[in-house]
Parts: sequence; C-alpha cells; structure tokens
Amino acid sequence: MEALTPDMILVLAILAGAIGLFVTEIVRIDVAAILIMVVVGVTGLVTAEDLFGGFASNAVISIIAVMILGAGLDRVGVMRRVAAFLQRVGGTTERRISSLIAAAVGGISAFMQNIGAAALFMPVVERLSNRTEVPVSRLMMPMGFAAILGGTITLVASGPLILLNDLLASTATNLDIEIEPYGLFAPTPIGLLLLFSGIAMFALFGRHLLPSSVGDRDAHATLPGVAAIHGLDREICAYHVPEDSPLVGRRIADVEEEHRGVLVVVIQDRAGRTVAPFRDYLIEAGAVVGLVCPCENVEGFAKAQGLSPVDGEPFAALRDTEHAGLAELVVRPGGDAVGKTIRQIRFREVYGVSVLAVHRDGEVITEGLRKVELKSGDVVVIFSPWERLDHLKQDTAFVILSDYPAEPPRTHKQWWALGAFTLALGLVIFTDFQLSLSLMVGAIIVLLSKVLTADEAYRAVSWKTVFLLAALIPLGQAVEDTGTAAWIANVVIGAAGDLPAWGMQLVIAVLTTVFTLTVSNVGATVLLVPLAANVALGVGADPAQFGLIVALAASNAFLLPTHQVNALIMGPGGYQVKDFLKAGTAMTVLFLVVLIPAVRVFG
Repeated sequence: MEALTPDMILVLAILAGAIGLFVTEIVRIDVAAILIMVVVGVTGLVTAEDLFGGFASNAVISIIAVMILGAGLDRVGVMRRVAAFLQRVGGTTERRISSLIAAAVGGISAFMQNIGAAALFMPVVERLSNRTEVPVSRLMMPMGFAAILGGTITLVASGPLILLNDLLASTATNLDIEIEPYGLFAPTPIGLLLLFSGIAMFALFGRHLLPSSVGDRDAHATLPGVAAIHGLDREICAYHVPEDSPLVGRRIADVEEEHRGVLVVVIQDRAGRTVAPFRDYLIEAGAVVGLVCPCENVEGFAKAQGLSPVDGEPFAALRDTEHAGLAELVVRPGGDAVGKTIRQIRFREVYGVSVLAVHRDGEVITEGLRKVELKSGDVVVIFSPWERLDHLKQDTAFVILSDYPAEPPRTHKQWWALGAFTLALGLVIFTDFQLSLSLMVGAIIVLLSKVLTADEAYRAVSWKTVFLLAALIPLGQAVEDTGTAAWIANVVIGAAGDLPAWGMQLVIAVLTTVFTLTVSNVGATVLLVPLAANVALGVGADPAQFGLIVALAASNAFLLPTHQVNALIMGPGGYQVKDFLKAGTAMTVLFLVVLIPAVRVFG
C-alpha cells in the first residue's frame, strides 16, 4: 500500500477542517465553502485555472437554469394549481401532506434530475405550508430527501446510475470477464423500497426528527400575520343564495347594517365575480356570496336567510396571497380622510376594497364600521385584491404599511412557461445535449417570452446555494487528484478483507456514502465501481451487483447540506447543519439497512 504523501496529508487536514466548519457553523456555510476553496487554491492543490471552474460546472449551471424554470412555472400560477390539488387530496394534516409531496417528487425524480424536481416543488411546499399552517421546515426536508431517493428508481434518474453500465463495461474489459448490462428499470424495485421507506420514516417519526422553523420567505408571505395582529383570524365563507332567500333583491349596505359583524366581501353571479361589491349592490337569486367572519358565527345568519354552504372553494384564488389578502393602511395626519366616516370615503365604490376593522389606540373596532369617523394615525385593515392597492397607493390620504406582490400571476403566459419546461425536459431525455445546456434552453425561453423579467430571474436563483456548491468542487477535485480518495478506499477495503460477501457490500456502501458527502456522487462512483468489482471477484460474488450497490449508495447523501438538493432547501427550509445531522443520520442508516438486502434480492 502506498504511503501518504504531503499533499494527501494536507488534503485530509483541509477535509477535516471543512467538516468541522460545517458542523460547528462558526461561519455561515456558504462562507465556509468559499474559505475552503481559497485555502485549496493558496496551497496549490488545484491549479488556478481549475479553482473557479466550479462556477461554470454542469451541475451549478443546471441548478441556476432549473431555479429559473421553476420560478417561471410558479409566476404563471402552475405551481399554485399543483399545490391546490395536493391540498385537496391530502387535506391539512402534516403527515398526509408531507407523504403526498414526497411521493410526487420521488416519482418525478425517477425520470429527471433530482435537483430539478426539488426546485420545481419548492414553491408548492411553501404554498402548502402557508395554507395548512404546517411549518415549512417540516415539509421541505422530506420533499428534498424524497427527490434524492427518487434518483435510485431508474437507470436515468441520477449521474451514478447513468454511468454504471459504461463503468461496468470498462471494468469487464480490464478484468477480461463478461458483465451483463443493466436495463432501464433494473433498480426500480430497490429504488421504490428506498423511497417508500423514507416516506414512512418521516410519516412515523417526522415530528421528532424535523425542526419547526420558518425559512427564507418573500415579504408578502407573512401577510396572513395581519389577521392575527388585529384579531381577524377569519376566512371567506361561501354560501348559495336560493330564490326564496330574504336576501334576494336587498342592498349590501342594508344587510350589513342590519346584521352587525357580517361583511360581504365578494359576490359571484351572472355578471361574474365582484370583489368588494359597492353598498347599493343588489343581491340576486342564484348568486354565491362570500362572507368574511368567523364561519361558526355566521351559521345562524345563513340559516335565518335560507343560505346553503357551497361545495368546493369558489373563492380559493382570493385566499392565495399572490392574488389578494389583508393589508394595513395608516390614516395620514392632515390628510383628506381625517374626520370622515368609512361610509363617506366609500372604500368599496372608489377603491374596490372592503374595510374589516379600524385599529385605534390598542382597540380593534369591527362593529358599526360605516359610522366610524377616522382620526390621524388610525390603522384601517382592508381586504383587497393586490392590483387595487396600486390605485389606493395614489391617494395621499393613506399610507400603505403592508408589503404586497407588485402584480398578479401572469396566467396569460402559462403556455410559454409549460412549453419551455417541456422542451428542456425533452432535450434532457431525448438528446445528447449536456444537462446544463438543455435546461438553459428552457430558461432563455422563459426570459424571452417575458414569463419572468431579468431581475425576477436573478432573484429566483439562490446564490447561497450556487456559491456553496461551486466553492466545494475544487476540494473534491483535490481529494481525487492527489490520490487521497484511492488511498482511503484501499485502506478500508483492506481492513475488511475477511468479511462475508454481504459484509463487504455494506462496507462498500458505507465507503461510497462517505465519498459522496466529501467528493461527489459521480466522483465516488467512478472511483469505487472498478474497486467494488475487483472485491466481488475476490469473494466470489457478482461484480455487477457490487457495482450497483456503489451507484445506488451514491445517493445516500443526507448527513450534510453538501448535496445539491440539501443545499437548495437549506435556506427556504430555515435549516441548520445540525438539522441535517439529526434527520440525515436516521435516513442514512435506514438507507443502508434497506439497500443491502434489497440488492441481494432484486439486484
């Protein structure tokens, strides 16, 4: 066995320091990665030409492109529809929602890069977290882990499995033996077992393994908090108005005046949907009215008026924080609104918004709002479609406190976004184009079709993720180029020489896991498949089966946020390294426990 060289010792020291920085989080993880890259460059372990090559690597460019594609699909409302469907199927319980998301992402990852599947579903997870009030940290990690596990289902789902047959063929030639290549669905039973095991683990033990934290959100994602601040934890209750209802033909103003606390914020009738109907609006038979009030308190009103609850969610779009929500207005001192009542200002007729409350000196006024005379500094809480706030913003009588989306989803661009994504995916599957180029074709279509503006595309990219991954690539290259990886592999395999075949398979799987975390999954596969085949011949086992273990174990990357998917979800999920260590340790052990018996049965 070759002795350690000075370069190997230096690489091992840097590797130990890197793991120490990641675990202790003395500095932010992306800053730690840049520091490691600089140290690798200063010590001369990687040439100056290669040191910053990670920023132009296939993996990093692919991540940038897929984030833009995902943001485009979200911007046109596609991911909102997906979120609504998943919530309709899964309900509001954490266990069902998490399992459903994980199953969907895992299935998609079987046929596309796991980073792409995870990036596409991030907006869905955030929306479902908002709608169900399940902390995003309890949904994002199961989704990310499922995306990684889905990469074990088919032979085109991940880089290691794509390389497997070529590596086995090269090894067969070098060893002068015959190895039968694997088919597209050869790893499917194993991959499905791994995926379902991971889903089951979070379903059963997720509450103990996952933190309850809030990730990096846009400003408007916190808007539902306005309701809690002012004691307006309400929702839109939809009711159908039959022909014999006493409400038919009555004015909105008269109904609200007679029944204090009941506000009609939206009506859907033959003329279409009217948000914040004006005070003289007449209620028609057959209309659907949206009432903002605690739904349990409105039941008596609905019963007295002969109203019947509406199945489904006719006003679901108005509960989507990208379309509408609660906002706060401050009455400007000396402005035209001072001294006027809510009725005199005519919020509904002039601005198209509904006033829900007035907050004054610590008191929340919700009764008799039309007669409330506004004073300087009053906070008026309104329900409004966001585009109408632009009109209200022009009025100098009020100052808008709340952040809100600048414009509604560009649903008219939906087919451009779907077409760009479909084309990119088609190029990935059916052509020899590099992954990054295929995805960039879709990203540039998103920009040229104005699904996203250039500024929105830049904001869609998690630059923390980009720097984290790009900065770690030189360390992986140094581990391989200096022979450190080969030395470690030979030492471990040599120490386990007397184990039975299944024991050697476990050792190889663990070794692959370690290399995947510190080098890369592709690098670990290229290095260890030939080595594993040699070990298999030495113990009288099947070389192809040992090679398959390496290619599958290369996806066992849950312990640290160094894997592309883990790095991607770290910020949005609000995770720390300790969170990955906790849940990742359980997932890593479960992966190994399931992998070895599954490969021996199905491999």
